[in-house]
Amino acid sequence: MGYSTWGMPTVSVATSFKYLADLGFDGVELTVIPGYTTELRKLNTRERRHIQQLLSQHRLMLSAISAHSNLVSHDHETYTTNVTRLKGAIDLAAELAQDKIVPVVISTSGNSLQKWDAIKDLLVERTRKIVEYAETQHVTFAVEPHIGAVIDTPQKMLQLLKFVDSPHLKVNLDISHFDVMGLSNEETIDVLESYIVHTHVKDQCGHVPDFEFRIPGEGTFDYVQYLKALRNANYDGFITVEISVMVQRRPNYDPFAAATLSYQTLTQAFTEAGIPRK
Repeated sequence: MGYSTWGMPTVSVATSFKYLADLGFDGVELTVIPGYTTELRKLNTRERRHIQQLLSQHRLMLSAISAHSNLVSHDHETYTTNVTRLKGAIDLAAELAQDKIVPVVISTSGNSLQKWDAIKDLLVERTRKIVEYAETQHVTFAVEPHIGAVIDTPQKMLQLLKFVDSPHLKVNLDISHFDVMGLSNEETIDVLESYIVHTHVKDQCGHVPDFEFRIPGEGTFDYVQYLKALRNANYDGFITVEISVMVQRRPNYDPFAAATLSYQTLTQAFTEAGIPRK
């Protein structure tokens, strides 16, 4: 079980790592986008060593680096900034590898007003360049299908995987985006199972366009069924909690309470599913 610091934007890495380890989480996903205490440009040599020390001290595995960037921006300056962030995250992943286990670098495809057929070639070209760089660093780049993004369905994700055609391009499965679109495990996990390298879970209720992302334990998502489906797909990586910005906008949002409820919810689901944690 892992937890993404996406839900702890203003919490120091020392505080978040200790809290998550004390709860019982096995790993963390580090968020390095602007606005976070661990924003990439703030991570100088001293900070990177500090992160390594904290991971070792709290016996946490760094499962992934969240570097979400728009790959299809038509603004040259924005796109250049995004590519720089993604390459920097890839370098960071290689640097923070633990016992030759390299964290995955995660990004969505980004948003565009253009339809899939019109934007597909540009996305493939730009993704291929990022993946080629990731390969030089022995890092896996994982695209997350996301509601409202260019890649929002399993079928579009499969097309991207086919056209880029690299073992260094995989899928970060955030099942919540598929769930609110009314897609079943069979329509998502069964379709993408060969490419899933990392996962996110939230909680959610409703369906597009009337839906809401919540903290695990607050919604109606069946985690037991989900865990069993992943086991049947031979997935044995991290189940990582990501707290949505929807939740973080609550006036009374408490990042520590969210982590605690998430841990309790997933722990119970693992037990009910009869699936041991590594």
